Amino acid sequence: MLRSLGQRSVTGGDEDPRVAELRTAVSRLRRELAAHPADFPDRGIAEDELASLAAMVITGSPEIPRLRRSLLIVAGAIGSVSALARGLSDVRAAVELFGGPPRR
Repeated sequence: MLRSLGQRSVTGGDEDPRVAELRTAVSRLRRELAAHPADFPDRGIAEDELASLAAMVITGSPEIPRLRRSLLIVAGAIGSVSALARGLSDVRAAVELFGGPPRR
């Protein structure tokens, strides 16, 4: 690894680890979706919403209600594609790091 040569990690030391986890999960799912050979009706919706999620984590403090909405949209768009289930699960787990839904 480059760290042994005195290189720093790409992410800052003061970055919220939840944001880093979400960024990684979203990036991985975007790559998996791009590599998935089958076309399905809501693929464009999933790609757009994953791009929105990726943009949200750039700021470092994403809005939790927006994260949850995006997760629901992505899950609805690719939920039936079993090959993407693991990546979707990883994104869900990363969103859940930000806390559960508000209690009523």
